[in-house]
Amino acid sequence: MHDLAALRKDYARAELDEAHAEADPLKQFERWLAEAVQAQLPEPNAMTLATVGADGRPSTRVVLIKGVDARGIVWYTNYHSRKGRELQAHAQAALQFHWVELERVVRIEGRVEKTSAAESDAYFASRPLASRIGAWASEQSQPISDRGVLLQRAASFGARFGLHPPRPEHWGGYRLVPDAWEFWQGRRSRLHDRLAYRQDEAGGWIRQRLAP
Repeated sequence: MHDLAALRKDYARAELDEAHAEADPLKQFERWLAEAVQAQLPEPNAMTLATVGADGRPSTRVVLIKGVDARGIVWYTNYHSRKGRELQAHAQAALQFHWVELERVVRIEGRVEKTSAAESDAYFASRPLASRIGAWASEQSQPISDRGVLLQRAASFGARFGLHPPRPEHWGGYRLVPDAWEFWQGRRSRLHDRLAYRQDEAGGWIRQRLAP
């Protein structure tokens, strides 16, 4: 067993200061995301999604960002899954991107809404056939006896729909509309850079540096 308390890394790749950070957090995020993609990081689009259930119990899982613009950040999933049920109970969530190789973290908070049916239809149609069948086959977050159940359901829906499965009504997109952002850049001696953006009443952004 490794001595976990002794595992350490000193961060020295880059810095994040007010003079070079964007005034608009969306532009800062798009810049960092583009740099993560350009660096050919493994799954730079992976993000942790945190939700809270009706009982107040939090949960997290990794999902993939599928769109970002001035309206917010989009991902797709089964609306009947645990995260779907929790978002139905509390339409607030948090996202986190961790680009380890770039020593960067982005945290985002805000309310969550469903994307339009047209947006969900368009994205569903762009998915590989096996993934579209999988959306029908998987009753996400529900117990199953073994993997064979999943494979049998996939075969059944594949035979039923052939090459043109429609989008299930229980599957579609969510959009997080940010009201808070934080950008973290690792620095030496744990004196990290943290820039936080909070939305003001007029819809603009107030930027603050936070102690690490």
